[in-house]
Amino acid sequence: MQSRCCLTLLDSIQEPSHLKSLTEEQLLTLAQEIRDFLVESISSTGGHFGASMGVVELTLALHRVFDSPKDKMIWDVGHQGYVHKLLTGRKNQFATLRQLGGLAGFLKRNESPHDVFGAGHSSTSISAALGMAVARDLSGDDYRVIAVIGDGALTGGMAMEAMNHAGDLGTDLLVILNDNEMSISHNVGAMSKYLTRLRSQPAYTKAKVEIDQTLRQLHGVGEKVTKVLDRMKDAARHVILPISVFEGFGFKYFGPVDGHDLPQLLSVLERAKELKGPVLIHTLTEKGKGYSAAENAPDKWHAWPSAGKGAAVPSYTSVFAQTVMDLAMVDERIVVVTPAMLSGSGLTEFQRRFPERCFDVGIAEQHAATFCAGLAANGKRPIFAVYSTFLQRAYDQTIHDICIQNLPVVLAVDRAGIVGPDGETHQGVFDLAYLRAIPHMTIMVPKDENELRHMLYTSTQWDGPVAVRYPRADGLGVPLDPVLKQLDRGKAEVVRTGKDATIFALGTMVHVALQAAEVLYNQYGLDVTVVNLRFVKPLDERLILEMARTGAPILTVEEAALAGGVGSAIVELLADLGVRTRVWRKGIQDEFVEHGSRGEVLALLGLDVLGIVEDVLNLVGRPTQRAHILDEVGL
Repeated sequence: MQSRCCLTLLDSIQEPSHLKSLTEEQLLTLAQEIRDFLVESISSTGGHFGASMGVVELTLALHRVFDSPKDKMIWDVGHQGYVHKLLTGRKNQFATLRQLGGLAGFLKRNESPHDVFGAGHSSTSISAALGMAVARDLSGDDYRVIAVIGDGALTGGMAMEAMNHAGDLGTDLLVILNDNEMSISHNVGAMSKYLTRLRSQPAYTKAKVEIDQTLRQLHGVGEKVTKVLDRMKDAARHVILPISVFEGFGFKYFGPVDGHDLPQLLSVLERAKELKGPVLIHTLTEKGKGYSAAENAPDKWHAWPSAGKGAAVPSYTSVFAQTVMDLAMVDERIVVVTPAMLSGSGLTEFQRRFPERCFDVGIAEQHAATFCAGLAANGKRPIFAVYSTFLQRAYDQTIHDICIQNLPVVLAVDRAGIVGPDGETHQGVFDLAYLRAIPHMTIMVPKDENELRHMLYTSTQWDGPVAVRYPRADGLGVPLDPVLKQLDRGKAEVVRTGKDATIFALGTMVHVALQAAEVLYNQYGLDVTVVNLRFVKPLDERLILEMARTGAPILTVEEAALAGGVGSAIVELLADLGVRTRVWRKGIQDEFVEHGSRGEVLALLGLDVLGIVEDVLNLVGRPTQRAHILDEVGL
């Protein structure tokens, strides 16, 4: 590993143009320095490690051949964007990566002029790049547009839609397919198998190169003849070789190219730079390249593994996974579906034990939702394991295919609420609002991991769509009931009684509200009722009305967007029934939430003990500020 005490080549790169003066030998030295730096830096900060290690040479080649930010580079997802950040003047900020107030883990337009398009979700780069290319053409400008997309993201229907449009328009556009055979887990599906066949046919590329070289030797005999020879070249290639699916979309196809062979990459990119129309370069890279542990286990090293805490408290995700296995053992109707989140959703063991009832459909959330609807329409009980932020991508299918038909699909909404370092593109804060508006939908949120188990069981017993929402967090360590029970639909739970105020808390906020209630009682002599809502839809209308009619002020607390959330639902209910009482809603305001640790972000949002204590004191007419509470209570 390079010593940090002396100046390195990497230290001298403040912008991409500095690469153009380096020799190929220096570029190779720089590639090793970058890998050493990423290992050292990400081991401290955490982050998406494997994909960035795999695109070192590719990123160097792109920035050597093209002129960023004049030429536009759009990185799909952003998992592989760290090398791009290093080469665009952000090396000295890497100690802040994914930290509160520091560098984002993904690409952000307001972070650097070289980040020409934000990234966080997959399969978007070709669409965005095509939009930029068309904008260039309409404005009469002259620059190149390059989209870098992974083979996992290519399974997303949006990528196919964009390629279809690009091939039809025929405008100048370069797509780099970064093929490392991985999303987070190993890729699945027909496209993955097709790319594997291309990988295994080196003769394909060799023959294409020989045809190109032979026919190009005949050039120089006039412009008209040159155009004829270009058509002959394409025809000859297709006689000798099968047409690729990319050529069927109207792209000139180059590859497969070794994505770690820097001279070859530079040569191919220089050639592609001169071509007109849509071009696709298929590069083969190795996730985690240069770090043996990541090379040998790329799924485990998608991000730098977090150090174990040694605690015996299971995460909500692991409790979900175990419960689904328990349910599947006694209910043959249960089938699990996930969009390329098999390991992230904790379903690896489920797949091993029930391979015929576990479907990883790849990065294809829309298909996954309607696939679940089809399963449910024919007697199965599908559980759609999906992150909150990715369920957004299947909203129409949730409405049209699941809910209109009132089909018994369970939406297991993982990573709901604040997810922490992944930041604004991944915060799961909008699900309550977008699901609550849909007729036939039931929404449950557990206060702890034991209640999650009962909610999952309950959701498989009802005829109709159900969403069970749970966080990216460890549980509370509560005992798990050995026997699962069915909950009463729409029934809340009073977990603490008092006369001075009522807190309607949802999910993770129930435990926080109970802690706040103890502080309010012990330090301020206020006795507060705490209600575990359990259900966002339907609400426990009878209990809410009962609490409202006591005249005690009401605080609603949710780890979700306030607009359209459960607090809004309670206010709407009271307004519709003409009940007048004081209500204050606590949640996430009309803003996108930046990255930082989960605890730091919740504290900034006031979704912690101090924040709830402050709001209750203000509600009962004893206004104070957070800093004063901290001094008095010592939290």
